[in-house]
Amino acid sequence: MSSSEAVTREYTINLHKRLYGTKSFSLSVSIGYTRADILPPLCVVANDHYVLLESHYTLYNSFCTFKDRAPKAVKQVKLFAQKIMGTKDVRIDNKLNKFLWSQGIKNVPHRVRVTLSRKRNEDENATEKLYTVASLVIVKSFKGLQTKKVADN
Repeated sequence: MSSSEAVTREYTINLHKRLYGTKSFSLSVSIGYTRADILPPLCVVANDHYVLLESHYTLYNSFCTFKDRAPKAVKQVKLFAQKIMGTKDVRIDNKLNKFLWSQGIKNVPHRVRVTLSRKRNEDENATEKLYTVASLVIVKSFKGLQTKKVADN
């Protein structure tokens, strides 16, 4: 399937991960300490040797301040749609925008189920041949939902 076809799919977007970041811990281990009086603070005894544990904390996404959460959620939905559908022109449906702003600027929903529809651009002066429309799908629970292709009407 090429990216030039019109297609419609449903996705679940985890906004919490995209707004608050993901944490990654890396662990480096070195063995060789045999005397207890020269131990660094993070050590474990293993097979009569002391093992030095150094943890490095990395935050991949920068923290989003509370006054930027709802606008950044809209931007993240657009970025997700651009990445998945391969179009630069992404349009957010009015109901989806209201859902993202429904709890105010600070409290964005953790997840949102969206329908991404890639359509042909009817405008003759448009720079892009295709555009994507992101619309809201109301679900009771996000448990067990997968990406699914929706039949076009």
